Amino acid sequence: MESLGDVCLQISRHGQEDGKPEKEAVLPVQVAGRLFFLDLGNQQQRTIPSEVFCLGDLEELHLEGNLIESIPGEIHHLKNVKVLYLNKNNIQAICEELGELKCLQSLDLSSNPLSHNSLHVISKLQALRQLRLYDVNLDEFPVQICKCLHHVELLGLSGNQLRCLPKEIVNLRKLREIYLQKNIFESFPIELFHLLNLEIIDLEQNLVSFIPEEVASLINLVKLFLAHNNLSSVPDTLHHCQKLSVLDLSNNLLHRLPPSFKELTEMSELGLSGNSLEKFPRQICHWPSLCLIYLKNTGLQVLPASFAKLTGMKILDLSENQFDAFPKQICPMSNLEVLSLDDNQICKVLVAGLSKLKCLGLTGNKFSVFPKEIFLLESLERLYLGQDKGIKFTSLPEDISKLQNLKELHLENNCLECLPPSIGLLTHLEILNCQNNLLQELPDSICQLRGLQELLVQNNQLFQLPGNLDSLQKLQLVLLDGNPVMDPPIEVCNQGKLAIWKYLKEKREQNLKATKIQAWWRGLMVRKGCGTFAELQKLMKKGKKEKKGKEKGKEKPGKGAKGKKK
Repeated sequence: MESLGDVCLQISRHGQEDGKPEKEAVLPVQVAGRLFFLDLGNQQQRTIPSEVFCLGDLEELHLEGNLIESIPGEIHHLKNVKVLYLNKNNIQAICEELGELKCLQSLDLSSNPLSHNSLHVISKLQALRQLRLYDVNLDEFPVQICKCLHHVELLGLSGNQLRCLPKEIVNLRKLREIYLQKNIFESFPIELFHLLNLEIIDLEQNLVSFIPEEVASLINLVKLFLAHNNLSSVPDTLHHCQKLSVLDLSNNLLHRLPPSFKELTEMSELGLSGNSLEKFPRQICHWPSLCLIYLKNTGLQVLPASFAKLTGMKILDLSENQFDAFPKQICPMSNLEVLSLDDNQICKVLVAGLSKLKCLGLTGNKFSVFPKEIFLLESLERLYLGQDKGIKFTSLPEDISKLQNLKELHLENNCLECLPPSIGLLTHLEILNCQNNLLQELPDSICQLRGLQELLVQNNQLFQLPGNLDSLQKLQLVLLDGNPVMDPPIEVCNQGKLAIWKYLKEKREQNLKATKIQAWWRGLMVRKGCGTFAELQKLMKKGKKEKKGKEKGKEKPGKGAKGKKK
């Protein structure tokens, strides 16, 4: 079941087939003999083309997503390069010559099987401001880098095996952003409290169970990501971080927020999903700038009256809770664009005042019929009303055509037996999801949905498809599994969209040919003086009746004869 709450390019290192020649790198034509930017990313190169090293004026070079195994010593010729992307390759060692790029400011070596013994070369790049080492299997960060790179502002170390940071990291006094997601930190790195310029800290998906009170020293902190950890509490002193505007504490062990959090008046985004809250944290109602909040699966049953003050709200996720009625406190939120109330116990909708709502998730609630109040939402673009549990509705009202801006309509897991012809008036519809219903046919009007890209009708009772379905040129995905389809035959349907389109076209041509032959025959009979076509039809009907009468007359003697034999 698809719900709005869930709606929030991996390059293979072995993309080249054996026996195929290496794809030739295409170097752009130089302008006036000078080239400053070059993108050779995702071209399956095994080596860096030698021509690149002749581009002495080059300032930005992209080589990510290739199959490069080593960095040649000629790299030192690129004296002016400032940005170098070598991520997602097969590089095992960093050559010493890389350390000669004195102008280099941004280096990305992520997703390479790097030898940690060669990382010391990076410490020579003293102009470096951004260093990304994601997914390189680091179990400790080199101390030498901390001692030498005093200008680094962004440090990316996500996806490694780090348990701690070296104390020498305090030398990175200009550090503004640090990304430590998907490591194995069990405690908040206290070394960060000395880096007073930090604005972004990402510690998501670690094992952090405690945040020291010294977090208050981070007075410039703007964004703090701590989702998917083991936090059972948050220190009261965090409210001293007065610039904090984004805080994600989703999927921890929290039951409450400190009362002092009401002083974080710059907060604009809050994530608390997946925590077992004892009651709604009223502190957030004091945040006038709040525009996005995730409260999915928090055990909430009601919202406080003060929640209605948050009129600047744009995205609100209250899915997987225990609301048995639509929270009326939402109605004054005239700026709300995305609302998810999936998997609650709601049976009636209140949407008056939500004039800007674009996405509405009501999947898995208790609607006995389609909630017609939704038709007031003229700006709606995505609607989720699948019902995999509880009461299911059996019909879709004709008034669905009022949602003229609708792009996605999800009605899976209901008991719909038909779709109204008015669905063809949804001219902006791109996705129609009606899988797991009881549909016996699709209306011909569906062929008017010129923008339709996905038609999902698996597990219904469809026997045939509309004859002009292939006129939908933008339709890319048609799923028909689990239907007793006979027209086109199931073996054609199993071959995919192109086979279905071919069948429908050929059938139309055959029908057209048959119609022309019929018209020719009628015209011939009229020209031969057999009367008008209407008169011919009367004669044919009269002939059929006389024939039936004679057959009945023949049957009577037969019955008498049988009687004599008896």
